[in-house]
Amino acid sequence: MASGVLSALVMLVAGSAWGLTSYINGHLGRVNAGTSGTPASGPLNIVVAGLDERTGLTRRQQQLLHVGANTGELDTDTLMLVHVSASHRFVQVVSLPRDSWVNIPGHGMDKINSALSLGGPQLMVQTIEQATGLTVNDYIEVNFLGFVKVIDALGGVNICLPYAVDDQYSGLHMSAGEHHVDGITALEFARDRHSFPTSDLARIQDQQQLISTALSEGISSGMVANPLRLERFLSAASATVKVDQGFNVVRLADEMRGISANDVTFTTVPLSNLNYQTPSGESAVLWNTSAAAALFNGLKNDQTPAGHKAAGHAGAKSKSAGHGLKPAQVSVDVYNGTLIGGLSGDTGTQLAALGFRVDRSGLDWTSQNLTQTVVQYPAGQEADAKLVAKAMPGAGLQEVKGLPRVRILLGSNNHAVQPATPGASSSPSQSASAGQQKTAAQDTCH
Repeated sequence: MASGVLSALVMLVAGSAWGLTSYINGHLGRVNAGTSGTPASGPLNIVVAGLDERTGLTRRQQQLLHVGANTGELDTDTLMLVHVSASHRFVQVVSLPRDSWVNIPGHGMDKINSALSLGGPQLMVQTIEQATGLTVNDYIEVNFLGFVKVIDALGGVNICLPYAVDDQYSGLHMSAGEHHVDGITALEFARDRHSFPTSDLARIQDQQQLISTALSEGISSGMVANPLRLERFLSAASATVKVDQGFNVVRLADEMRGISANDVTFTTVPLSNLNYQTPSGESAVLWNTSAAAALFNGLKNDQTPAGHKAAGHAGAKSKSAGHGLKPAQVSVDVYNGTLIGGLSGDTGTQLAALGFRVDRSGLDWTSQNLTQTVVQYPAGQEADAKLVAKAMPGAGLQEVKGLPRVRILLGSNNHAVQPATPGASSSPSQSASAGQQKTAAQDTCH
């Protein structure tokens, strides 16, 4: 849900529509988030929250989205921290997993998404400030209807699926490949966390993809130069978005003027445990304390993202040649060939956290006495297999005819997944464990 509002923000400030920004400034819904408001200068930190709220959806839309009627309880489905540099030259977006186990001021340890229901926007902002050490200047929230309207006003967005998805929970039923979708289907895509082994972490990657393609679509389509289209788009955003009392669109426009897709980088707060069991028996995720501190200290000091100057100028490279191949481009199946319980599922989770698209895991091989771990691959996907093997040192490689994708047969030896090393290339999912970054231009569907 935050994907739509963040795209709207960048569209808002990408052009020179000062009259429109003033109009939008006066028509946005306002909430008391306890923030200081948009500063006149210096860096800017914005919390963007996508709410699991059905208000305004028709009965038909609720049925299509499989969301039911409004429960009346506020829940944060998506949470992002957006940092705009003091130089106005780049934007860094940090996704905060909704199941992050953090301290909620006055309530003790809990999942971060519970802060909104416990104390509204003010407590959410306080929680994020305490967890990150950053000052939050502005707060923005959007619900399901807002997301749908923003995407539809944009004219739809492109999404890429590495394999077919049939998810009864979100309602997403789609074949593999690239699709141009409307707001309802985009929301199904953004809400799907049951089609992937890492659930919410995989959904974060999909939401970052949505933001990227929306930014590219809006900028490349010439919307910002078309007053009628821009007004229609911004009107849809202002009617369904709520912001803090001190949010100033005109000032934000000045902060972000000239920002392009190449200037927006994505990462996810680094994690140390993807399957933490809370005292109440729930499953949560733990941040990697030292790596997260380094990430947020970099934002606090307004450091330029690594590789920002070079972003978007190197040109696309061939996947088949193995140059610039990213884990997110590699789909794998994981089989357990040992008697080690849960090895396939655990390995799939670790590979997905590095950015690989894990199609199937938690599977047992026909034999449970394999000694050597082997990465098998179909013809033409040797580069994919080598990238997987790099994450699993000592694993063997084997070409097998007729495979639909890379297949990993886990043996008792060499089955350990090696965490990403600092400076390695990554996707947004890889950032979940390593805290590494990727630009919006790199994240688009091409």
